[in-house]
Amino acid sequence: MPYNYKQICLDLVKDLSPRTRDIVSRRFGLKKENLETLQTIGNSYNITRERVRQIESDGFRKIKPILANYENALNHFQNHIKDWGGVKKEDRLLSDLGGEKLKNQVFFLLSASDMFERCLECNDYHTLWSIEESSLASAEKIINSLLDKLKKIKSPLSKQELFDILQKEGAVSETNNFTIKALSSFLDVSKNIWQSPNGFWGLPDWPEINPRGIRDKAYIVFKDQKKPLHFRDVADFITELKQNNNKALPQTVHNELIRDTRFILVGRGIYALKEWGYEPGVVKDIVSKVLKQSKKPLTRKEIVNQVLIQRLVRPSTVLANLQDRDLFIRDLDGRYKIKTKNKI
Repeated sequence: MPYNYKQICLDLVKDLSPRTRDIVSRRFGLKKENLETLQTIGNSYNITRERVRQIESDGFRKIKPILANYENALNHFQNHIKDWGGVKKEDRLLSDLGGEKLKNQVFFLLSASDMFERCLECNDYHTLWSIEESSLASAEKIINSLLDKLKKIKSPLSKQELFDILQKEGAVSETNNFTIKALSSFLDVSKNIWQSPNGFWGLPDWPEINPRGIRDKAYIVFKDQKKPLHFRDVADFITELKQNNNKALPQTVHNELIRDTRFILVGRGIYALKEWGYEPGVVKDIVSKVLKQSKKPLTRKEIVNQVLIQRLVRPSTVLANLQDRDLFIRDLDGRYKIKTKNKI
């Protein structure tokens, strides 16, 4: 740590009255790890919550003039927040500046100084700290711009892609010194833009951003890998995802994929996404669709080539299905077509 935050806090409260020093120390966890509530402290002194608040405020009033002696430490805080775009989520800020052992001391110093503004958690943002109102306004403007863009695109984007969008629309320029690091902080404080287990950003109600089960997690895997996969490989990829706490079992994955219309079985245990153009059905169904869509009979090679676009099977499997005389017939030229039913 660049500064001895624990000693600074002790110096700031040492001249307070014993009761005021005790209340301030307990409220901010300067002696013990846990921060105590107004009610708990009030009960121990047999005074009201409001009276505890008044004593705490009076303590801060006496501390503020002494803070000037620790300007370098406060400037360090300010520069850190500025480096992250002027706003930073509280838990991450405290962790970055003080670590697990000194985060209470950092919280106390931030609270005691007029250089920083704490914004409590609301519907749209997590609890955060900012260095000036314009920083928070800038963060809100950029987040709202990205929200509008994501709603139109309807697809998760990487952080770099989000940054490129802001650059293209003029929200980012050399003059305002906005960086991808600042964007990281803005995204971190937002409750309306979430990061997926595989590192992309989007809306929290998108299954690929906020997966609620094996099926959604499998969907993330396919979108990330961009190719058909065996269900055992899908299980392995799910297990490796961030935010996944349990090992995915291959048979469970297989059972879930086969029940979800987003996934198409394209080979022996191999699945692909329907949105990639794969059609449901067994090989025989695909052969029928190929022939129905053709305006003329097709050779065995033509049929095999088109079916193999849809299914990862051996050519011999396609040819075996083609021998179903109840569905397909071969003309004198050796070409195949759908067998028409005789009308009665």
